[in-house]
Order: sequence, then C-alpha cells, then structure tokens
Amino acid sequence: MASDSSTKAATPLGQPAGTAARVQHLNWPFFELRHQELVAELDPWAQRRVAQLHGPDTDATCRELVRTLGEDGWLRYAVAGLAHGGLSDVIDTRAVCLLRETLAYHNGLADFSFAMQGLGSGAISLFGTEAQRAAYLPRVAAGQAIAAFALSEPEAGSDVAAMSCAAVQDGGHYVLNGCKTWISNGGIADFYVVFVRTGEAPGARGITALVVDAGTPGFGIAERIDVIAPHPLARLSFENCRVPVSQRLGEGGQGFKVAMATLDVFRTSVAAAALGFARRALDEALARATSRRMFGQTLADFQMTQARLAEMATGVDAAALLTYRAAWARDNGARITKEAAMAKMTATETAQRVIDAALQMFGGQGVVCGETVERLYREIRALRIYEGATEVQQLIIARELLRDAAA
Repeated sequence: MASDSSTKAATPLGQPAGTAARVQHLNWPFFELRHQELVAELDPWAQRRVAQLHGPDTDATCRELVRTLGEDGWLRYAVAGLAHGGLSDVIDTRAVCLLRETLAYHNGLADFSFAMQGLGSGAISLFGTEAQRAAYLPRVAAGQAIAAFALSEPEAGSDVAAMSCAAVQDGGHYVLNGCKTWISNGGIADFYVVFVRTGEAPGARGITALVVDAGTPGFGIAERIDVIAPHPLARLSFENCRVPVSQRLGEGGQGFKVAMATLDVFRTSVAAAALGFARRALDEALARATSRRMFGQTLADFQMTQARLAEMATGVDAAALLTYRAAWARDNGARITKEAAMAKMTATETAQRVIDAALQMFGGQGVVCGETVERLYREIRALRIYEGATEVQQLIIARELLRDAAA
C-alpha cells in the first residue's frame, strides 16, 4: 500500500526488537486477512519513516508527518470515498484503529497527525456535498491539506449544547462571532470544521457545522496553547467572519448530529492509540526488567516485578479486547455507543497505569527528558480527557445500561 523511498531502516534508540508478541491479537476473530496485511506493512514502515521524526519545532514536525503519511498512502484510510482519495467508500474502523495503535507505538505525533486528518475531515466525509468532498478530501488524503475539528469552547467542552460561538445568516453568508478553544491543529490547519449556534431551536438542536478556510477574513488564531505533550493546539477567534452558506455541512440546526456522528467514527480509535502507548510501555518494561541488575539478580527475578508485569499484560489484553470488539461491531453495522465508551474508558485508564508502572521500573532514569517512558507518561495523560473524559464515558455507559433496562 505504502510507497517507501527509504533505503535503510533507522531504528531509534531503545526500540524493542521484534513485533511477533504484540501482533498476536491479529489472530483474533475480529480481524480479516486485510488487517493482518495492513499491520505487516505498516509496522516496519513506521519504524523506518516516522519513529525518529521528532524535533523542537512541533508545527514543522506535524506538517512533515502529514506529508509523509499522505505521500505513502496511509491517509487514504482516514477519509471515505474512492472518488475522493479514500481507500473505500466507507471508513474501515478496524483499520483506523490498527493504524493508530501502530503509529502510537512508534511516535505519538504520527498518531496525532493521522487521527486529526480523519477527525478534521470526517464531517465532510459523512455529510459533505459532492462539491465539498471534491474540494477537501483528496487534499486531505494526499497530505496536502491539514484538517481541524473545532467544537470545544471555554464553557462548552463535554457539554456541547452550552456553546455560545454564534452565526447569523446574512444573505448568502453566515457571519460568525465568538471563539473556540483546545482545537488540535489550531494554527497549522488549512481548514476547520466549526460548530456554531445558529438558533433554529434551543440547546443542541440549534447548532450548525461550517467549513472555514484558514485565512478567511475575521478568523484568527487568538492564542497558541502549550501542553505537556506538545502538539499544535490553539484558541480560535471569529469577529464578523463571513462564511458562504455553501460551506455548510448538512442542514442548518443539524450540527450536533454532524459532530456526534463524526466522533462516533473515531472515538474507538482513541482507545487504540492508548493501546499503542501501553504496548510500547510494556515492551520497555520487559526490556528493562530483564536487563537491569540489582542485588545479584535481574529486576525480572523479583516476584514483585513479575506480579506487576502480569497485571500490565492482562490490562493491555483486556483493553485490546474491548477496543476491537467495538471496532468490529461498528464495521458490521451495529450501534456502539456503549461499547465505544467502554473501550475508550478502559484503554486510556489502563494505559495510564501501565505506563506509570513501566516508568517506576526505570527508577530515576524514567523521569529523564527524552526517555521513551517519560515521553509516554506525558502523551497518555490527554487521552483520558479528550473526545470525552473518563467521567463522561461512565455517564454514557450508565445511560445506555439504564435505557436497555427500561426497554
């Protein structure tokens, strides 16, 4: 699938050798031959092409990652529509999850770059007109345009219906005023899918989705936001920003439906990214435990270490089962609101514990900047918050259980 111009594999310092143990789950009945072939090609490609793509300029690194992922064909999995650069007319959830798991194992920013191309353009894949799809999706798939998904506001994160960024229709345009925050790819995106209150009805029923191109007059980057695991993040501002009605996705007032449908496609993949981080941490812990000597034996010889490794491995497998159950069910047409929430909650919380345990095995070396476990420790934390915090997932699961019980 991918076209790789590299001539020699570049293995980063500390890269665990071999992949057999961490791809055993591909034999589970959730997967088909195409998924096994995907990982067989993707894993060595990622080790050669993106594992060492790090640098002090996060914006430049993300642009390079998007370009590389696009040129080598992997972003085709992130968009829907054969006619518009996608690999098929529907998004293969299991493939997206395997891509995110594998990329996260090698490079968290590579996973981020892939995921945001999918999430940022997902509403266009699902609800765009033929003209909108033709204008944006081929460039996203080729890595020639960077996408962003602008939903959150200072007072409207988990409570989407509380958003206040508003737009009024003025002839053939919407006029936007307000702000968005915590927007991934903010500052480097070429276009943003922006959700605004248009007032057709109260609450969630009065929201509309618009595609806003970077550089549109009245649209600006109010603030760049630095976080513990650096990636492009910003607060956006809109001041009498005029956007053509032709840039609307779906009908007016259907923005909440557009947002939730887009998130439903990609929420399970957040669990897969956490799984990739957790697998890398477990491999690092195993390498450390079997090589670190103390008190005349290796760290792995201590029963306390063995018990911890057993807990870590069991947690990783449990998270993988929930993640790929949800992905398989969605690919087979099932409604997976509860299953996706269970997967996202379990995988992210488990990954946090596994990474913390791995860092503990490294002792003081584990908190040295640049160590793999130190990087993982910073990268995992946001996954327990974005696309629905753990507490929100608990509410979703309970709501679905109670709904089923009432029925």
